[in-house]
Amino acid sequence: MDWNDTPEQARFRAEVRELIETRLPERYRLGGAGERAWEFDRKSPDPAARKAAMDWHAALAERGWVAPHWPKEYGGAGMSAMEQFVLNQEMARAGAPGVGGSGLSMLGPTIILHGTEDQRHKYLPPILAGEVTWAQGYSEPGAGSDLASLQTRATRDGDDFILNGQKIWTSAAHSSDAIFALVRTDPEAPKHRGISFILIDDIKAPGISVRPLIDMGGRHYFNEVFFEDVRVPAANLVGEMNRGWYVAMTLLDFERSNIGGAVGARRTLDRLIDVIQGDPALRARIASSPVRHEIAQRYVETEVMYQFSLRIISMQNRGQLPNDEASMAKLYNSELSQRLAQTCMQVLGLQANLMEGNEESSFARLYIGMVPATIRGGTSEVQRNVIATRGLGLPRA
Repeated sequence: MDWNDTPEQARFRAEVRELIETRLPERYRLGGAGERAWEFDRKSPDPAARKAAMDWHAALAERGWVAPHWPKEYGGAGMSAMEQFVLNQEMARAGAPGVGGSGLSMLGPTIILHGTEDQRHKYLPPILAGEVTWAQGYSEPGAGSDLASLQTRATRDGDDFILNGQKIWTSAAHSSDAIFALVRTDPEAPKHRGISFILIDDIKAPGISVRPLIDMGGRHYFNEVFFEDVRVPAANLVGEMNRGWYVAMTLLDFERSNIGGAVGARRTLDRLIDVIQGDPALRARIASSPVRHEIAQRYVETEVMYQFSLRIISMQNRGQLPNDEASMAKLYNSELSQRLAQTCMQVLGLQANLMEGNEESSFARLYIGMVPATIRGGTSEVQRNVIATRGLGLPRA
């Protein structure tokens, strides 16, 4: 593990900071617009929000940084793992949103590796240009952590597939233009087989219904998506028929260090300390309370999370592929985020229940938002199983 920038990395870091300082719209500074801000702003009824999204995308596009992990021949930056780490680290420190959404981070790399030339030509340029965003249709009511149990069916009918079923927890589907999905094309096959990866070009096509799911904080982030006899061209199949599980598990984005989580946790803690220092009565109460030790423990834990990130990126920079190490980082960060939110609530007492402000400024919204942290992106139980089997060599449960 190397904690220091090389001269080249230091120069690149300075370049990233300069771009953020001069081009990041005020709306996005310190994460003021919330998670998936760029995607939601792109379709916002507020002209100022739409302009912020366009301006930030243009700033990144001018440097070729919209798709840092894509190969250059497909319009990406072709950055090394360490360059991606530096870029993501500085973006997280500034609270700057990524652009492109799931189409950029997940679908693009999948098409690059498994798609046809026609699919690359058709789908990659609009993703890069920010003209089309994609939702991810994976989870279902009965297939979350056990995703391979999905039941959404795609039946072949001539040159088309006919889709029927339901997806759930579909992030940003209400602001997306299209959706890629895992569907069952062979119901008789073992559950990890008989699944195909398919592209639905228009999320508003006949037979598709997107219904909002409002979370505990009153936020419309997730959705249900229903498919009723939706026709999709067979040419929209990515990879081999019935081998979509293996297609979906393959990504070219090796930035698995979760540096954004480490930086975000430290930023939350720094903000909590600023609140304490700015309130003499609160400062006096904390000075004689055991909760001050809890704050110190959270600070140590954020540094541990940062070291997890550095370990992973150092492995990637040596050409290694983190596996159980990435699960360790995800598990640690998700549980840390919940402990940190709990500490914030304990420090502020009844004041912490105020729901005023946005996600960045309201500790109450932070607390509510962290409830699903140990579920989304792979539950803590799934991560522990990965660590046990792949990291410790223990038999499967």
